[in-house]
Amino acid sequence: MQQRVLLTVAHPDDETFGCGSILLHAAAAGSTTAVLCATRGEAGEPADGVPVSPGELGRVRERELREAADLLGVSRLELLDFTDSGMSGTAAPDSLVGSPFGEVTAAVRSVVEDVRPTVIVTLDGSDGHRDHGRIRDATLVAADAAPDAWIYLHCVPRSVLARWLAQAQQSRPGTAYLEAETTLGTPDDEVTTVIDSSEHLPVRERAIALHASQTSPFAGLPDDLYRDFLAVERLRRVRPEWTGGPRETRLLPPS
Repeated sequence: MQQRVLLTVAHPDDETFGCGSILLHAAAAGSTTAVLCATRGEAGEPADGVPVSPGELGRVRERELREAADLLGVSRLELLDFTDSGMSGTAAPDSLVGSPFGEVTAAVRSVVEDVRPTVIVTLDGSDGHRDHGRIRDATLVAADAAPDAWIYLHCVPRSVLARWLAQAQQSRPGTAYLEAETTLGTPDDEVTTVIDSSEHLPVRERAIALHASQTSPFAGLPDDLYRDFLAVERLRRVRPEWTGGPRETRLLPPS
């Protein structure tokens, strides 16, 4: 049976910065892949030197999303109409966080019902961005429409994120993530699945470059930390529930 992998994310670039190698890994194994993106990332900040006005940013990021998805071999892209909630402050009533949770869940469930995934991957939200937590929560509820699908949360281990924050204090002192608590990230012992994705790094780097309106969180990292982010994928399997034993080294359940 051909596997169908559905990735749900909050913003354009989450599919690449966060999960690009997972999409490439799944496609290389013969799966079809679909991406659901909840917003157009209107609340993001253009990278230095990128001449994009705030009113144009959503349109630009949507184009970047579509180009990156094509490069990553995504068979289907679904873009919802919620707006970006931003990192903090009052969330607009039409934003991903400001909209009623049932409305968000229903939109995600509609895509799940249509795609009929055998594997669902979403963000674990442990980086502290409220939109990431929202799409995670909505996906976990909407997954009842695919009761046999395996579900994974894509995560960044706390130990790796702590190293990134330490590096960012030196190279990116203005980043909003530096205001976050040191408990961000997934506890290392909760990671159930570790995948060597180094073979996909060249394509993922090209996909990252397509999101030119945004500053890559990996720019300027030392080589060992760069590869920890981009050449190894770590996930937490939540369905079927993990019962211990050796960590998985592949995403897909047995056919």
